[in-house]
This record gives sequence, C-alpha cells and structure tokens, in this order.
Amino acid sequence: MPRLPEYLKRPIIDTEKTKIVRRILKTKCLNTVCEGARCPNKSECYSHNTATFLIMGNVCTRNCRYCNISSAKPEPLDLNEPKHIAEAVKELGLKYAVITSVTRDDIEDGGAEHFRNCVDEIRKICDAKVEILTPDFKGKKEALDLIIEANPEVFNHNIETVKALFPTARPQGNYDCSIEVLKYIKDNSSIVTKSGLMVGLGETLEKIEETLIDLKSAGVDILTIGQYIQPSKAHLEVAKFYTPEEFEDLKVLARKIGFKNYQIAPLVRSSYQAMKSFNEA
Repeated sequence: MPRLPEYLKRPIIDTEKTKIVRRILKTKCLNTVCEGARCPNKSECYSHNTATFLIMGNVCTRNCRYCNISSAKPEPLDLNEPKHIAEAVKELGLKYAVITSVTRDDIEDGGAEHFRNCVDEIRKICDAKVEILTPDFKGKKEALDLIIEANPEVFNHNIETVKALFPTARPQGNYDCSIEVLKYIKDNSSIVTKSGLMVGLGETLEKIEETLIDLKSAGVDILTIGQYIQPSKAHLEVAKFYTPEEFEDLKVLARKIGFKNYQIAPLVRSSYQAMKSFNEA
C-alpha cells in the first residue's frame, strides 16, 4: 500500500470523552462509523458533541470496493435499537446526531422504517438535531416517503464517486438512482439535502465537475469532498493523492457550480463538521 502523505496523517487521540463514548456504546450494544471505519476525525467530533451511529448491524449486503465494512448475510433487525440510539444520544448530551447504516437489500423497504423509528425515538426524549445518511433504498418511493415522514433536519446520501467509476467502485449501486433519490427528497420536502464523494479513485477533473453539476441540479444543499484512503490491500488502490492545493481548486469549482455550503479537504468525511454545515445551510 502506498505511503500516506504527511497531510493525511492524524493521530487517533484517546480522551476522557472518547472513553465515555465507547463505554456508552458498549452498554447500549451500538456501533458507530467513527469506530468501525477508523475515522481520523472522531476525537474532534466527539469533543464537539457529535457522533455518527451505525444502525442495522455491522455487515452489508453490498460489496463496495472502497469500504471497510464487511459484506455478509446480515442478522435480523434489532427492534430495540432505535430506543437505544435515542438513549445514547441523550446520555452523551449530543447536540447533533448523525445516523447511518449498512445497506440492507434483504429488507423490503431497505430499512427506511427503522431510520424513521430512530428519528422518532430521539425526538421523544431530547432536542438533538438529526442527520440521516442512508443507502439508496433501490430508489423505492415508498421507502423515501417514510424518510420524508420522519422529517430529519438533514438527509444525506453519498454519490461517493463519478458515474464512470460506479462499475468498478460501486458495482451494486446505480449513479442515476442515487441522483434521483436526492432529487425526490428535495422535491417532496423541505429537508436539507447533502451528498459527498471521495477523490483519488481515478476520476478526472472533468468528471468531478459533471458530478457536482448533477448534484446541484438535484437540489443538494451541502457538499462534502475528501481523499480516498485505501483501508487494506483487498480494497481499491489509491490512483492519486490530491494535494491541499488541489483541494482548494475543488472549493473554487464547487463555488463556481453554485454550492454555498461545503466541506472540502483531504480528511473530510461525510459527517465532518456536520452540525456546522447544517447551521450554515
């Protein structure tokens, strides 16, 4: 695996806050992307009272070739999970909770009702803002209507990469479906919408621009762009490490296309400074 440039290295710092978070997660039998995906920003997020919960298990029915989450046959849904998520949000004193999931193509609605239940349970016991980061639900409008009923503050669905790389990076995904999912939520609700992509998988600047234009046309309010980092030798190799200067160029491109709210930097991930982005949006 290629050596990481220095600007992509960030130590994982254990603080009293991270220890408390791990203890509560263990007690409630919960997962977070922060821990599962070994996010380099988790200490910063925890210290700002934000965290990203991973629901519906920790194995996925799809096998995206950049993702560190395992692909396998998942367990049945834990019907107590929404309540436990809400309790953890309250106990941690979170001001902003992000809820994401593995993809559950084995469930008729893809887990949309489970997402709705999580939002409902949080709202019963605390006033934290909620962002959900969902799979595409195969584009099923019945599932998307459940999400609209839940009415989270932010709906996030990541495009992840440019259209030409979907067959390689996201063989079970569909670029046009993802764009339509974002557009459907925007056209049928007042929910703030969000999407993001990784760079470094072999895309061209021209294809990045086309993707950003598609996202803007779908009404996306908040954009995130970060560097792809290969989780292991079994995953897709990094085609290019973008320099900090090139990330500044991507900010210029995003502004040119019309995005006013974005997080664009080498270590940006989907939920990075999520509360800040929402407040600005």
